[in-house]
Amino acid sequence: MTQISVVVITYNEEANLARCLASVQPFAAEIVVVDSGSTDATREIAERHGARVVVQPWLGYGPQKQFALEQARMPWVFSIDADEEVSPALAREIAALDFAAAGYTVPRLVWYMNRWIRHGGWHPDPVLRLFRREGARFTPDPVHESVHIDGRTRALRAPLYHYSYRDLAHHVAKMNVFSTLSADRMAARGRRSGWLQIAFRPSWEFFRVYVLRLGLLDGFAGFVIAVMHAQYTFLRLSKLEERNARKDSPKS
Repeated sequence: MTQISVVVITYNEEANLARCLASVQPFAAEIVVVDSGSTDATREIAERHGARVVVQPWLGYGPQKQFALEQARMPWVFSIDADEEVSPALAREIAALDFAAAGYTVPRLVWYMNRWIRHGGWHPDPVLRLFRREGARFTPDPVHESVHIDGRTRALRAPLYHYSYRDLAHHVAKMNVFSTLSADRMAARGRRSGWLQIAFRPSWEFFRVYVLRLGLLDGFAGFVIAVMHAQYTFLRLSKLEERNARKDSPKS
């Protein structure tokens, strides 16, 4: 089989990392964990699973993943987050690949409120995770980064499991962090919002996720996801307006 480097970025991921690293063992020729200063057992867990640990202070999601990519030594790379897990079916699918394309997307299946979420825009959510190292590069975005490759891609069918949130409190905390990063990025690009968008866009996003994207079929969890998405939209637009108002203020 073609040799694959598995790369993971971490910070205090002791609750997730063992599951993640165990899932890639069937196809990983090497595992590279780039840690940004964990104070828990993350590094020890990585080393127990045979990973090469590289310490790098946090650069932002895109730059940190690009740094991790540059540490890989094998001709192919599988990029995985610490809160993800390669399903047994996906490991078998990767093992049987002909590696004729330049990259492969995988569908993600999210575990949320004690169930797998299959609607609301959360599934299949294809992400490019397996790709030829040569010519690959991550975007420099501090959030919502992506990888660009030279050549065509194909879609794999088996899922990558994603354990995004421990509970609702964790979801709220991450939503606050990511809405701030998103607002910063939009402000840097000259984007503006305004009170009309802030007033009406969240309601539209709830309707789009819950009704148009059939989140209602995921039961109460689907309703919570739609509400959270509307709240995330409200937060990032409001934070964007806050940044622009501060910049426009005569006192700034």
